[in-house]
Amino acid sequence: MARAISITQLYSKKRKLLMFDGEFAASFGTPELKGAWFVWGNSGNGKTSFVLQLCKYLTKFGRVAYNSMEEGDSESFKIACQRERMEEAKRKFILLDKEPIAELKERLRKRKAPQVVVIDSIQYSQMSYSEYTELLNEFGNTLFLIISHSEGKEPEGKIAKKIRFDAFIKIRVEGFVAFVKSRYGGDKPYTIWDEGAEKYHGLDFKSK
Repeated sequence: MARAISITQLYSKKRKLLMFDGEFAASFGTPELKGAWFVWGNSGNGKTSFVLQLCKYLTKFGRVAYNSMEEGDSESFKIACQRERMEEAKRKFILLDKEPIAELKERLRKRKAPQVVVIDSIQYSQMSYSEYTELLNEFGNTLFLIISHSEGKEPEGKIAKKIRFDAFIKIRVEGFVAFVKSRYGGDKPYTIWDEGAEKYHGLDFKSK
């Protein structure tokens, strides 16, 4: 049975908050460094660029591991990292080359484990929903960014849809804009690439 806590304890509990600023604060508010954020979108809409931009920003708050379960250390992923100048994050950003979930767990159990983990994608991870919840329960002080394929404007598959429902922050990427729904405030759309967004959504997309 879970331990009951009082309202006073709830209010006074110390939490590791991410004191975002600028456009990230406008979109995400002030989130916690824990739980799951869920990102989905169709190919060619800027999803990888967005996740890398977010990862680069998150290295200000801790170490980030990107588990590239689809592309691995491919040329295309290298180009994406070069485009976002990920080398500027230095040793606070690492790439995991298609690391199985069991091995990822072993990594997270070690001292100085990354505080943020990207799983790209939930489909390629082959995790069940129960395995996903076990991962979050065991590593309750880790922030997981779960990436998903899309079917139109919806995540692909039942598991992805269930994870979207659970996630503290839900991010749909379309036309080089990330549309954010956050439990921590914010919610302003985040522009990934101005030129691409203007071409897709129209010149006045920021005022919509």
